[in-house]
Amino acid sequence: MSRSLPETALSAAPVAGTRVVITGGGSGLGRAMADAFAAAGARIALCDADPETLTGLPAGVLARPADVTDQEAMAAFLAEVDDAFGGVDVLCANAGTGGPAGPIETLDLEAWRACLSVNLDGAFLACHWASARMKAAGSGLILITSSTAGLYGYPGRSPYATAKWGLIGLMKTLAMELGPHGVRVNALCPGAVEGPRMDRVVAMEAAARGLPEAEIRDLYVRGVSMRSWVTAEEIAATALWLASPAAARISGQALAIDGHTETLAP
Repeated sequence: MSRSLPETALSAAPVAGTRVVITGGGSGLGRAMADAFAAAGARIALCDADPETLTGLPAGVLARPADVTDQEAMAAFLAEVDDAFGGVDVLCANAGTGGPAGPIETLDLEAWRACLSVNLDGAFLACHWASARMKAAGSGLILITSSTAGLYGYPGRSPYATAKWGLIGLMKTLAMELGPHGVRVNALCPGAVEGPRMDRVVAMEAAARGLPEAEIRDLYVRGVSMRSWVTAEEIAATALWLASPAAARISGQALAIDGHTETLAP
């Protein structure tokens, strides 16, 4: 016999009053999610390591500078969220970094550790905080930003691929731990997302491989069935759908929003 979801789980749509917390929310995908949820009437709290990104946000957003690898800074930010919101309905554990590029024998240990820390430690601290509150409420949604790199090997980007695979393992485990309490956990796996962040990634990979940036961009497109990149707004729309009653039974899934990646190494 199937277990019925509590009423609160079915009402966790992004409407007025829904409490959404986003890490790495000042720019890129995090900013697109903040804009989408705010437009749908949600209450938003977000943090970002770069204070300069915390401008021009939708009215009423609680925005604070915080490095997701800094436990004290995150504790202060999340305590402020507790005071302002009294809990959380949707957590977008989104903060991440691309890390270094190059064959593994050329990489520096500290750069490796820094990449894993932002992606994995940041998600841990956010999920550690949110899970207790969602379990007590009997409902909630955690969205962890992984990548298609978390589904494939990624030559020349071993720290990034390792971190993003780890996030899918975290998602699967939390879906099992929290599911009995009415909490859903999923991973968003974007492909190549148009915008300044991918511009930097392309430049870094071009330098590491000794190829023109235009050739790197072409390689990304050729590895995708739909022969295109995706936009942050398309990924934010998926997050919005996952927070709606229509997705009330979607949990434990790594959802690729990528036009179908065939290979990351064409």
